[in-house]
Amino acid sequence: MPGGRRGLVAPQNTFLENIIRRYNSLSDCSFLLANAQIVDFPIVYCSESFCKISGYNRAEVMQKSCRCAFMYGELTDRSSILKVEHSLENHDQMQVEILLYKKNRSPLWLLLHVAPIKNERDMVVLFLLTFRDITALKQPLEDDASKGLSKFARLARSVTRSRSVLVQQFSMHLPIKTENTKQSQIAHMISLNSEVLPQYRQEAPKTPPHILLHYCAFKAIWDWVILCLTFYTAIMVPYNVAFKNKTSEDVSLLVLDSIVDVIFFIDIVLNFHTTFVGPGGEVVSDPKIIRMNYLKSWFIIDLLSCLPYDVFNAFDHEEDQGIGSLFSALKVVRLLRLGRVVRKLDRYLEYGAAMLILLLCFYMLVAHWLACIFYSIGRSDAENGVPYSWLWKLGNVTQQQFNFSRVMTRDMIKYELIGGPPRGTMYITALYFTMTCMTSVGFGNVAAETDNEKVFTICMMIIGALLYATIFGHVTTIIQQMTSATARYHEMLNNVREFMKLHEVPKALSERVMDYVVSTWAMTKGIDTSKVLSYCPKDMTADICVHLNRKVFNEHPAFRLASDGCLRALAMYFTMEHSAPGDLLYHTGESIDTLCFVVTGSLEVIQDDEVVAILGKGDVFGDAFWKEPTIGQSCANVRGLTYCDLHSIKRDKLLEVLNFYHAFANSFARNLLLTYNLRHRLIFRKVSDVKREKELAERRKHEPLQELSQDHLVRKIFSKFRRNGSCENRSGGGGDVERGSSTESTENRVSIRIAQVNDNTVVKCPTKWTVTKDPGDDKENAPSENVPQLVVKKDVQRTGNRSVSKWSRVLTKEPTIEEECPPQLLEEGSSSEYQKILANLVDLRVDLKLEMQRLNSKICRVDEQIGQLIRLVKPPRNEKMPQPLLNWRPPEPQRSKSLTRKDSLPKRRSKESIKSLVENEIHEQDKDVVTDVEKAKQQ
Repeated sequence: MPGGRRGLVAPQNTFLENIIRRYNSLSDCSFLLANAQIVDFPIVYCSESFCKISGYNRAEVMQKSCRCAFMYGELTDRSSILKVEHSLENHDQMQVEILLYKKNRSPLWLLLHVAPIKNERDMVVLFLLTFRDITALKQPLEDDASKGLSKFARLARSVTRSRSVLVQQFSMHLPIKTENTKQSQIAHMISLNSEVLPQYRQEAPKTPPHILLHYCAFKAIWDWVILCLTFYTAIMVPYNVAFKNKTSEDVSLLVLDSIVDVIFFIDIVLNFHTTFVGPGGEVVSDPKIIRMNYLKSWFIIDLLSCLPYDVFNAFDHEEDQGIGSLFSALKVVRLLRLGRVVRKLDRYLEYGAAMLILLLCFYMLVAHWLACIFYSIGRSDAENGVPYSWLWKLGNVTQQQFNFSRVMTRDMIKYELIGGPPRGTMYITALYFTMTCMTSVGFGNVAAETDNEKVFTICMMIIGALLYATIFGHVTTIIQQMTSATARYHEMLNNVREFMKLHEVPKALSERVMDYVVSTWAMTKGIDTSKVLSYCPKDMTADICVHLNRKVFNEHPAFRLASDGCLRALAMYFTMEHSAPGDLLYHTGESIDTLCFVVTGSLEVIQDDEVVAILGKGDVFGDAFWKEPTIGQSCANVRGLTYCDLHSIKRDKLLEVLNFYHAFANSFARNLLLTYNLRHRLIFRKVSDVKREKELAERRKHEPLQELSQDHLVRKIFSKFRRNGSCENRSGGGGDVERGSSTESTENRVSIRIAQVNDNTVVKCPTKWTVTKDPGDDKENAPSENVPQLVVKKDVQRTGNRSVSKWSRVLTKEPTIEEECPPQLLEEGSSSEYQKILANLVDLRVDLKLEMQRLNSKICRVDEQIGQLIRLVKPPRNEKMPQPLLNWRPPEPQRSKSLTRKDSLPKRRSKESIKSLVENEIHEQDKDVVTDVEKAKQQ
């Protein structure tokens, strides 16, 4: 299967695993991870060693500032704190010695190292804070710290002090080793942290430079070459042993065998530097683990198979026949090289054609071995003087008879068999006989004659029948049995591929789905856990579930006080999930109905596109169901960084168990600490947002206010306002109404009220803004032909909320003025919607006209009141006082008929009487306006 053969090779973010693996070898080192993109740099991960040295648990440390202000004390150096803050703000690497306090407020000297962590876009996203306990290298904080010690402790302290005094006295003659040790440790810390700076990003599994991946192209080609050479060895070794062929006599054969031996020796060396797939599906690339695994498995067999046995044949002289025969027989040990084919058989069985070819090759190899054995038996019978063996008959048929020659040795006279057919003819004849016996009953042209040959033929027929029935009769059955899981695996992959093509799923999503399917298969081997558990009774099922969830029950203190029955009930409801890198386990706004325990892998919690927490082995996330009566919504996304194994339980099932086991419910609620509660939303400000706000604030100080766009509704209303009142304001040179450039004081603006209006006419009083106006400009203020004259009744008063303007009432379509629209405008629209639009436009135009007239009247009235106030409070002229350069006084405006109370005003009044007079008049005007508005609404 490809997934199991290659292992889990998808790109992963192994940042957390690499940091933990490197710090596990250091007992006095711990670390924190903080987000560099959020204000105050909250902690997103806390190592177990930091929890041990500080006394805080992980839930108490998470989301706090990485400045560790909660560990500051009265003796914490302020300069060290400033260095840490400066390093965090500027994203610099820094190292400082700082005094912090544990949870029990005991002091702790730490060597703090801050290192920024960048992502694939070269942005600093995390801070790695490394802590090393250097309390032993520091002097005691208080000299009286030993007051409460025992006599033995005080004695040891005094001895230590006396020794320090002696060292100080002879310091000129002795080297100071303490400082050197301290500096060396600090230097080691610096070099360590320079190595522990991986990037926070997804990347393919990396291997050391001298380690080969077992699935790379070079290794695949090398394995096929080794397979071919293994078959060569399996063919030539039996042939040379049976025919007593000496490779030392044939130079070409000797060179070829030597090359094969060298290649197999190189393969042994490569096996020490080749990755392999672990039991969990992971790719093991650690050199030490690779070497130990190979030494325990196939190293001995491979070493025996590649020994240079041809060198031993150099001792095979005429006088040492026994030793030479022994070394020649040792060549059979090279057949152990077939073990290479066996252990890599799953790689060769990946394709059906390769499987069939291997079966045929194996069938032919067995026939070759049987032919060599059949020749050895015939040769032995012929040398023993049996004249009717198959070799004698073959010589008679080919007219190349065998003869005996007399050979003199040291001790005896020996006869050797010489002559006969060529070696190739004898081998082919033997192979022909074995093939006919294995595939059929034989043809009789070559037959077994001696007893040894007949016994061997019987055995060969049995073996041949089994091989024939197995290979040729049940090839399909064998393939199905050997690759049943592989067939289901490929069927599943094919279904997924066809589904992706049918629905045109994007390529990136398709690759994620395929990787998840492969990784899940590698973990489960295609076994359905629920189906297997359904075979077992309830008691066995509960025991198996407890065993499967043993990591959760053993690691978390919330389950320590649970009884066996409670654990079995919980285990029955736990489910095991496997997630791939990049999978979203929770989405923002999704209901939180599951409590998840992280067993392996790492995840990240993302809120507003920022990492607020990194969860690893032993962490818990979800919601506190036992405290919250309702189901909450997730305020963040939870995404996998690596391949993760999660054990989760549903909310309803958990509450069901807690309601039944009351004692366990209290212990569970007290001891279970959520590493991250998805219901709670973190309130934070991004560093980039703060910088952007500062830049905008600085920019607004030096740039003028931006004007509104030309099509803005307010600009349109004021443009209409200026066009209708251009004649009244042309001579005054008043400021822009939109910009509000008025020079009145605050007191005058507060005391001004809307002027009183006559019953059927609009008051027009000449003011200092209108005295220089052309009389011909009054045409613009005349009522329009298409718009009827508005009749505003007397005594209209505006009270209540004065901030509500006329324009808001017009825009919200509130009826403010009773007026009848001209019929010729309404006839143009055929629908009621069009008539409503025309009516609203007419109301807006009339209201704007009325507001302009009221504004003119208001200005006249205010000008009149100001003139009266100036005349009343003006001091008498004194000849000694300097005269003003320009004696200008505003012209006295014409009075309306409705204004009758001002003619009888005295020239000299007190300020109180003037103020009361103005207030009474304004109050009467407000009453008139309110009365007029109410009457207009009733009509």
